[in-house]
Amino acid sequence: MTHKLFYFIILLSSCYSVIAQSHTVQSPSGEIKIEVEVDDVLTYRVFFKGEEIVAKSEIAFSIDNGMTFGKDAKVRSIKTTKISKEIHPVVPRKFNLIKDEYNELQLDFKGGYSLLARAYDEGVAYRWVSDRTGSYTVMDETVTFNFKDDHSIWFPEEKQVYSHQEREYLHLKLSDVTSERFCSTGTLVVLENGIKVYISESDLVDYPGMFLRGSDKNPHALVGKFAGYPLEVLPKGDRNAKVIKHADFLAKTQGKRNFPWRVMVVAANDGDLILSELIYKLATPLQLDDTSWIKPGKVSWDWWNANNIYGVDFKAGINTETYKYYIDFASKYGLEYINLDEGWYQSGDVLNVIDAIDIQALVNYGKTRNVGLILWVTWKELDENLDAILQQFESWGIKGIKVDFMQRDDQWMVNFYHRVAQKAAAKHMLVSYHGAYKPTGMRRAYPNVITREGVMGMEQSKWGFDANPNNDLLLPFIRMVAGPMDYTPGAMKNATKHNFRPIGKEPMSSGTRCHQLAMYVVFESPLQMLADNPSNYHRETECMKFLSEVPTIWDDTKVLDAKLGEYIALARRSGEKWFVGAMTNWTEREMQLNFDFLPEGNYTLKIWQDGVNAHRYAADYKMKKQSVRKGDVLNIHLAPGGGWTAIITKN
Repeated sequence: MTHKLFYFIILLSSCYSVIAQSHTVQSPSGEIKIEVEVDDVLTYRVFFKGEEIVAKSEIAFSIDNGMTFGKDAKVRSIKTTKISKEIHPVVPRKFNLIKDEYNELQLDFKGGYSLLARAYDEGVAYRWVSDRTGSYTVMDETVTFNFKDDHSIWFPEEKQVYSHQEREYLHLKLSDVTSERFCSTGTLVVLENGIKVYISESDLVDYPGMFLRGSDKNPHALVGKFAGYPLEVLPKGDRNAKVIKHADFLAKTQGKRNFPWRVMVVAANDGDLILSELIYKLATPLQLDDTSWIKPGKVSWDWWNANNIYGVDFKAGINTETYKYYIDFASKYGLEYINLDEGWYQSGDVLNVIDAIDIQALVNYGKTRNVGLILWVTWKELDENLDAILQQFESWGIKGIKVDFMQRDDQWMVNFYHRVAQKAAAKHMLVSYHGAYKPTGMRRAYPNVITREGVMGMEQSKWGFDANPNNDLLLPFIRMVAGPMDYTPGAMKNATKHNFRPIGKEPMSSGTRCHQLAMYVVFESPLQMLADNPSNYHRETECMKFLSEVPTIWDDTKVLDAKLGEYIALARRSGEKWFVGAMTNWTEREMQLNFDFLPEGNYTLKIWQDGVNAHRYAADYKMKKQSVRKGDVLNIHLAPGGGWTAIITKN
């Protein structure tokens, strides 16, 4: 080698080290691209059909030895991977088969860390990976979503990180979101050209959850906010434990590990949001060897309706006779479970059942009628005696637990969710999380985590907030993107916008009867509640013909028509049957449903539709039948806050 060539190589290497390096990965279709730029700081940009939709945004990750992943980064190696595979969910939500196709960019850096960036046809995601050994502390993570313009945002605002994440979606401009304001995720940014960017996270394991706040640097940006590691907790009563002192770091961890995915679902059409399974695809794969015992289904629930049983010869309440009545109802209509909510045990001691309840007798009675029991419990009491409680539940023959009031997503609490999921699975028990943070894909690893709250649901109608049709028509496009939501539908006492009143002991719902029925097709929850009381359902035999037949998991989903916050019409298949659900906000409207999704043949359409007077008496509905074939177009009418639903059976 000549001296000139040697010096030229040295000079070239020196120049290369100071010039920013750009690395890109495109989705399989080529329409979506994420570009990572390595300079003195690490940044990314997102493009859709060549247009920049997320501007240059800084990301970083700092640990306790003073090192910051992404700062003055030196690329050690670059790897790209193309993946095309199929996922067969143990508990389907939208589809019984999910195509998992993406291209991945892996940048390995000097210093023992990597950045993974994936591009799907439905969005992009990135995550940090540490190759370190031993114990270390995560001090902070910089997460930024920069936008060029003052787009609108649907913003579930929080006042504190101690939250059950049941928030109303405020419709704001990005510039309204100052650095003092923050929200839980997911949130939805709507660009002026109609493109939507849904922001959340997936595979949240051993790490705090992400909130989003405004930025001091850019009025059109969102930045990550995290709860610090909990140092001091103030217990209050049987269910609350508020962190009163957080550490100035986020997490204690060790060894080589992955950190959560930062996810951006990109939707050209509103219906694309409804079909997304990106959060699920990015999550940890199945961790259970045996899943044969996991049984989705419908649940008769006591708490919302305040046990307002009537027309019986016993005194209704939290007692054995009342729950036998629930079991008889569930058995008659093919419901798989009943849920005993708050009050079945002495507060402060889960294993101290009240005198009026005989759990073992109820389990035995349910077995004779093919109905299982799910028991409510506060997280705090469960945590204090987890093994003994689950052991007793297993001894009784309990099928699942409803864990409530966590209201945190710091690292400790996130680990609690995983610990309960694992131990409940070992006892063959389902888990429903209430008072919970949003789904982040845990149900893929632990499909016994069958549903969760984290939603402004119908329970809110018992007090101040009216969980009304305007709210209902946002949920499928925002909250439901993350995963199943336990909205708890099924009210048989229905009210118009002007007649609704929050009455805790005799609750009602906003919107029409058919709006409630349509929720069982539109809203996804593999463990779906029937929230009203059996006495009301017994009087509504035509509605029960639908509620007894509608499933809670789906083989296929089609969006027939959808507009964020205004209306939705979905067709879902279970086996050979199709179910259609349509809902509107408070605006009365006409819709056209095209049945081109049907295979060839003749079908019978069994319909439940708003009655002619549903605009003034919300419980008014009409049931009818008609024939339908592939390609037929049906005009339907929805009252204000209305709905429409149907079962399609091949002749």
